[in-house]
Amino acid sequence: MSEQMRIMGSKELPEEFRDRIVARHRSGQGYKKISAALKNTVASIILKWKTFGTTRTLPRAGRPAKLSYRGRRALVREVKKNPKITVAELQRCSREMGESCRKSTITAALHQSGFMAEWPDGSLSSVQDT
Repeated sequence: MSEQMRIMGSKELPEEFRDRIVARHRSGQGYKKISAALKNTVASIILKWKTFGTTRTLPRAGRPAKLSYRGRRALVREVKKNPKITVAELQRCSREMGESCRKSTITAALHQSGFMAEWPDGSLSSVQDT
């Protein structure tokens, strides 16, 4: 497997690849030469190295979302198709998509989207602007 293929498998570049970019920068090569040689953008990696003094992946801020953006959109699509769908059915759909989460998370996500209102029987319906 070529190095370029290994890099494209993830959004993040491997640490040793980032180290090579910084090493070339320290040796005096410009951004264009480094980018042409390694076939990748280098400005953000060099900026991170100058700012933090490392090429390692730093901890991210905040807590990861319980439901991904893609999962939320899929649930909204399901509700648009069937406005009388229950939260339990939506939970089953999310489990099938591989995004297992609680009913309260689904309800909160749909409320946050400004799309749904829950009825006392647990079913959801779309909120109409009047």
